[in-house]
Amino acid sequence: QLVESGGGLVQAGGSLRLSCAASGFSLDNYAIAWFRQAPGKEREGVSCISSSGVRTIYADSVKGRIAISRDNANNTVYLQMFSLKPEDTAVYYCAAEGFRYFSFECDTVGPYNYWGQGTQVTVSS
Repeated sequence: QLVESGGGLVQAGGSLRLSCAASGFSLDNYAIAWFRQAPGKEREGVSCISSSGVRTIYADSVKGRIAISRDNANNTVYLQMFSLKPEDTAVYYCAAEGFRYFSFECDTVGPYNYWGQGTQVTVSS
């Protein structure tokens, strides 16, 4: 099970750190991705990190404003977001995939087998 947390309401220009915690299995061998979906829009891949942590990918829409990291000791992946914009408003989901990627690979397309329930991020102007 994946559980996201850290979402909330923030003013434009503010920061949030989202967490994705796993229970029941270890994230050590899983590539992790963050996706988001805004009302009326398609789901968008935001970022991913390989199981080894050596590779990270960021969507152009968020590049330079977010950082993904993982703490395998705490079985958690983080998405640090700063300089938030109203267009970042969405439900953010983390997802894990253990079989499709080598330890140095990930992507923001998937498919990913395990998904969290999502956490709402709302950025006010």
